[in-house]
Amino acid sequence: MSTATAPAAPRMTLSRLMQERPLVVLTFVLLVLIAITGVIRPSFISVAGMRNVVLVAVPLGLLGGAQTILMLTGGIDLSVAMIATGAAYVAGNQSPEGAAIAITLGLLVGIVSGAANGVGVGVFRVNPLIMTLAMAAILLGLFTAWAQGWLQGSTTPAPLIRQLGAGTFLGGIPYAVLVWAVLGGGILWMLRRTGFGRLLYAIGDNPVAVRLSGVRIWQVHIAVYTLAGLLSAVAGILLGGRTGAVDLALAAGLLLPSVAAAVIGGTSIFGGVGTYSGTIMGALILSVLGSLLTFLQVGQAVQQIVYGAIVLVLSWVYARVTGVTQ
Repeated sequence: MSTATAPAAPRMTLSRLMQERPLVVLTFVLLVLIAITGVIRPSFISVAGMRNVVLVAVPLGLLGGAQTILMLTGGIDLSVAMIATGAAYVAGNQSPEGAAIAITLGLLVGIVSGAANGVGVGVFRVNPLIMTLAMAAILLGLFTAWAQGWLQGSTTPAPLIRQLGAGTFLGGIPYAVLVWAVLGGGILWMLRRTGFGRLLYAIGDNPVAVRLSGVRIWQVHIAVYTLAGLLSAVAGILLGGRTGAVDLALAAGLLLPSVAAAVIGGTSIFGGVGTYSGTIMGALILSVLGSLLTFLQVGQAVQQIVYGAIVLVLSWVYARVTGVTQ
């Protein structure tokens, strides 16, 4: 009489691990990078070192959040860095009028710019790459001209903005992290628990089916691009507060890393696949990687090459191991 044997448990391959437990893989990568950086610069593994990592990750995580919600719909925003810069510039310039007015006007820059992107993509059906690239150029031209006119003068953020960008509470917790936690929690809740979040995935997966179901996709595009602009403005204001001074190149180096953070986290640039929790890990990984490259005295140009290579390589890797086109 034969005895039935239980089937062997499937082996946890890298492909299955990345499909079922992507945060485990990303956490391992983050810890390895922290360990390597700590070997090169032992002072890095300290409260101050980790605090600096998180402060650098905050604006990148917010910009990466903007890219994530747009990439889920099959879109992208090449103007996030310029929106962040413009918002910070306005907030710095208007700081003599009071922090509340400065922050409100800075956020308004993001809302108006994001809404304009949404109208272009959703109503006039301009390709997101073209629309947002044009918006970045328009904003750069406008702020360059305005800097010589009605925005002429001080660009030093108000004390409250500097406190939000670089200050701490409860013995060392940055205020910027608190802002990120609130906004990041809101994004996670939106994507996981709301009909609007499910719509973003559905549009990226099958926009024709969503349109035939009666959804006005152009309205969703306006809403999501406006939200992306608002997140970009918050990122810029916090970045300006951390640096203590604002110029028109403030966030220029964050455009490619914002895309890389989303891609590292597993978000497909063709839509329908991705999570903001992965993007958070991607932002932290890039922050540590930036510190590592800085300690190795690698220039900004080489860092941009590294970020571009990360986007290309990880897009290929995710496509191979998950079967999802990036």
